[in-house]
Amino acid sequence: MAAIITLSILIGLIIYIFAQGLPAVSWTFLTTVPSFLEQTYGILPLVINTLYLVSIGLAVTLPLGIGSALYLSEYSRQGRLINIIRFTIEILAGLPSIIFGLFGALFFVTFFDMGYSILAGACTLALITLPIVIRTTEESIKSVDASYREAAMSLGVNRLHIIKTVLIPCSVPGIVTAIVLSIGRMVGESAALLCTSGTAYDIPFGFFDHIMESGATLTVQLYQCFTERPPGMSDQTPFAIAAVLMVIVLILNTITGFIGSRFNRKAN
Repeated sequence: MAAIITLSILIGLIIYIFAQGLPAVSWTFLTTVPSFLEQTYGILPLVINTLYLVSIGLAVTLPLGIGSALYLSEYSRQGRLINIIRFTIEILAGLPSIIFGLFGALFFVTFFDMGYSILAGACTLALITLPIVIRTTEESIKSVDASYREAAMSLGVNRLHIIKTVLIPCSVPGIVTAIVLSIGRMVGESAALLCTSGTAYDIPFGFFDHIMESGATLTVQLYQCFTERPPGMSDQTPFAIAAVLMVIVLILNTITGFIGSRFNRKAN
């Protein structure tokens, strides 16, 4: 009964958002920019900024997270220090995102002089999702059958080769889960990005130039819809943005799952 109630609420929420938002979604809505002069509203810069932040955030988080998980599970000597590190990671996973936003504003925006930029926002998102990747990946590595390690060691294989050919392929489902959770957290974040990446919505003209510019995401724009309604925005526009956001998350998660399944089949 609890599962039915939870699933019903989820389905009802999705149906309500799509029913309210899809009528306002059009090709013009998806491919134009907000215009104060023409009193029109489009979300193309917001979609691009969202994809920028997710891509850069994952590029920073995954190597650090997977590497940290491998160190904690395979190389470190289990003891008080490692337990403190794991406890600290658990605390970081539960911190409110606004705390990370304030840290990002002081550390990335001010100390490293990145300014309000997509790069500063992506680095902040990487910090937010890093504990998720570490814990999920570490648990996935621990769940690998010990007989696999023992069989590889009996053949004289070194630890690095065991990690490359045994542990990582067997941990792909857990790593994919960590990526999916990270994407959901990054796409749904707004408070931390208001402090780091800003609220601009300009069309990028170069990849490396744009990452040092301010950029608002779809969730940041959703927040602004209820505080400063931009010109040309109707009552259905927030629901349309939410519907597009849900579709983007679904597409990214589907691509991640497909890539993970391909790696999993190769490993098997």
